[in-house]
Amino acid sequence: MSSELVIKNLHANIGDKEILKGVNLTVKPGTIHAIMGPNGSGKSTLSNTIMGHPSYTVTAGEVWYKGQNILELEVDQRAKLGMFLAFQYPVSIPGVTVANFMRAAVNGHRAVEGKDTRETQIPMPQFRKEIREKMAALGVDEAFARRYLNDGFSGGEKKRIEILQMSMLKPSMAIMDETDSGLDIDALKVVSQGVNVLVQANSEMGVLVITHYQRLLNYIKPHVVSVMMEGRIVREGGPELALELEERGYDFIREEVFGNGN
Repeated sequence: MSSELVIKNLHANIGDKEILKGVNLTVKPGTIHAIMGPNGSGKSTLSNTIMGHPSYTVTAGEVWYKGQNILELEVDQRAKLGMFLAFQYPVSIPGVTVANFMRAAVNGHRAVEGKDTRETQIPMPQFRKEIREKMAALGVDEAFARRYLNDGFSGGEKKRIEILQMSMLKPSMAIMDETDSGLDIDALKVVSQGVNVLVQANSEMGVLVITHYQRLLNYIKPHVVSVMMEGRIVREGGPELALELEERGYDFIREEVFGNGN
């Protein structure tokens, strides 16, 4: 069963407006694959479409993961296959503590259809041990476990809690949608280090990093860099492509692909 994420000729709309116009992309297990592109190129639409956000309508194409076209699956089924989306803007959930949210998420992944849920719930002592270990590794104060999820958190704290969630769930394919958005340089370093720790701990995990700026890739080193424009992938290369984009911007690729008229 292939754990490659393979996107074939993906088209998607928001309402009547087509945003994705034939995306072809493969993310191999054990690699960090970055997608860069200017604002409005369709990067966040791609991440939301992969994970099944209801605001996006797929009009053509396929997304294959672990032997299934996941476009045919519900959102929770995609998550149970091992897929995880780190949001650009994590939401707050007042009244639900970080610890309770994390335990519910872990239990949801452990659930086996047709079995008594009590058999699959993580024992509380094991959960406490694991979350303390993960929080220590990510530099998250244990006091955060008792706070309401993202309620009053800074941008960096919200992103760090998402990396904590990813660490607890141990996905096989993580999609990070502009995780660097709103972070100062210190928070960016901490969050990036957390991602690197996860990748080192699971050599088979694939990571799709979506970003507008090259600076994130100074700390999360990609194996492959793809450039997205006008709703499709127009260029692919190694880490040096990100450095070239930082130096020259996106206009030179736009001219090469679309000509001076676009």
